[in-house]
Amino acid sequence: MSENFYQQTTTAPPTAFDVSLRPPAFSEFIGQEKVKDRLLLMLEAAKRRGDVLDHVLLSGPPGLGKTTLANLISKAAGTQLHTTSGPQIEKAGDLAGILTNIQKGDILFIDEIHRLHPAIEEYLYPAMEDFRLDIIIDSGPSARSIQINLPRFTLVGATTRSGMLTAPLRSRFGLVNRLDYYTHDELASIIERSAGLLDVPIERSGAIEVASRARGTPRVANALLRWVRDYAQVRGEGHIDGSIADAALAMIEIDSQGLDEMDKRLLEVLIYKFNGGPVGLNSLAVAVGEDAATIEEVHEPFLIMQGYLMRTPRGRMAMPTAYEKIGAPKPPPRPDDPQPDLF
Repeated sequence: MSENFYQQTTTAPPTAFDVSLRPPAFSEFIGQEKVKDRLLLMLEAAKRRGDVLDHVLLSGPPGLGKTTLANLISKAAGTQLHTTSGPQIEKAGDLAGILTNIQKGDILFIDEIHRLHPAIEEYLYPAMEDFRLDIIIDSGPSARSIQINLPRFTLVGATTRSGMLTAPLRSRFGLVNRLDYYTHDELASIIERSAGLLDVPIERSGAIEVASRARGTPRVANALLRWVRDYAQVRGEGHIDGSIADAALAMIEIDSQGLDEMDKRLLEVLIYKFNGGPVGLNSLAVAVGEDAATIEEVHEPFLIMQGYLMRTPRGRMAMPTAYEKIGAPKPPPRPDDPQPDLF
């Protein structure tokens, strides 16, 4: 169960459980204070001018609140939110259908915007800059271009891979915000709020215990809370404290640092089978029986962030903290070992 737990909670689309816990206003949105301040300032300035909010790009790992912020922007602006995603827009007609149904001041939210087809991006540029859509009808000698004027709207783009955005598209956003991982205190407050909405009694110690294992991600924290709630109802008295939370999370093999079974297996294989590395991603994936993309996108970022793993030009290497975590003796330093770039 725990092996694919984080893959499901970080890559799956939002469930009804997640949606029900979304804050309805900026005042209830916990964390990301710098991003909130910028967005609120832009919203206030646009209202004072009687103008439409400038285009906004939200980037960062999955589960940090990009979709929630898009909903809050729409509510704060008092306009309608139109939601789609990059892979859903397959041809220019799809984009035209969306844009022609937008009213002045509406918010168009495109999730995973980095996955837009390059041809679709070309149609989006004049729509963002000049609020105009140029559509080519037919092909060959009978091809002709039709220009459609659009009402002024705001595009809110969300991406988990900002580096994959083309420079022309990125430059057309007036404000670019990166969402950071949450602190334990922020996650504990989110968990307490969610527990209140779910009518689950929880102590601060229980909230901290769940928060410390949530990988800095509210979506993971809420998913863990749901599991701890079920555990408390069946094997406890329905009340969540530190000991109940610890026992519940130990049952799905998530340790006190937030590592699950697959994380620890990756470190063990890297240390014991590959002598700590360096080893290529594909070889590591075959050794643990997991998809390479899943390792790279789901497990590696957290392991690197926590200092267990290092990416080098020659492959992945285990850091000293990984040996301590697994309980393996540290190998003697090798003169040809790659070192992290400190500058």
